[in-house]
Amino acid sequence: MTRKARIDAPGALHHIIVRGIERTNIFRTDFDRNDFLKRLGKLVTETKSRCFAWALLSNHFHLLVKTGNVPVATLMRRLLTGYAVSFNRRYKRSGHLFQNRYKSILCQEDSYLLELVRYIHLNPLRAKLVDNIQALDYYPYSGHSSIMAKVSRQWQDVSGVLELFGNKTATARRRYKAFVDKGVLKGKRHDLIGGGLIRSSGGWEAVKAKRKAKLFEKSDERILGNGDFVETVLAESNEQMKHKYHLRSKGVDLDTVADRVSELTCIDKSQIFLPGKEQNRVKARSLYCYFAVRELGVSMSELSRKMGFSVAGISLSVKRGERIAVEAGYCLVDA
Repeated sequence: MTRKARIDAPGALHHIIVRGIERTNIFRTDFDRNDFLKRLGKLVTETKSRCFAWALLSNHFHLLVKTGNVPVATLMRRLLTGYAVSFNRRYKRSGHLFQNRYKSILCQEDSYLLELVRYIHLNPLRAKLVDNIQALDYYPYSGHSSIMAKVSRQWQDVSGVLELFGNKTATARRRYKAFVDKGVLKGKRHDLIGGGLIRSSGGWEAVKAKRKAKLFEKSDERILGNGDFVETVLAESNEQMKHKYHLRSKGVDLDTVADRVSELTCIDKSQIFLPGKEQNRVKARSLYCYFAVRELGVSMSELSRKMGFSVAGISLSVKRGERIAVEAGYCLVDA
């Protein structure tokens, strides 16, 4: 059977699982682990990706990464090639270190980000690399220790996780800890290690219930998310994805969007983020949301947190902004 191409887009959330070839150990010593993490941190920073969770085990590792200005395949190729060359030289071995095709599942952020963070960070406990949940807080080869402020890793997006638990860091950290603790009883979550209809629906019983009710959803083994999310992702053409990566590679970011909207609407960019129904401000806010979501690939949930508006409000603004841009012929970047 022909393998399907990987799915990616700027700002997409990926759960990545990489295993050693024939399940060989890819980390033999702490030196290996630290070498790998140094390379990972450098690449995450260089590509402006966001790493929310990670865990290193003996013969495989997990990453939860949001793509930045290069495709996830580029990041992973550089990471795996660089580490494999270093590993082989160190142990005087030759040949492949990793399985030929790693698993990369594009995930619906709103529904799965926190569940995946918890699942990934509990891996060392399930693998008996630590004795108990308290010891996990100090385990240096999982992103959990960074979120618990026991190990500092500047490249890990700790704030991106904690802000989902509250505005005050100490309170958010306690809530995160309680959330992870509750996950211990859930055991190994097979629904979180792939995509497809059964996993996205929450199990086969849920699928049967939907079918009985004559509810049918689009699904894809490469995607973990509901039917609407799957359809949206699959509708994105390669050309659209290439365009988004081109913008990011040129340094176009949310500040650039604000500057462009300010230029188009003749409004100070600080006004874009203020609530209110003044016509020009609504126009500017709508264009900002449209360019951010449709052109740059920023998720509506991320924009919601940044702007202080509901996701539903952001969605309406995106639609309004698209209409304004089409009617006026506005573009984020002049041709």
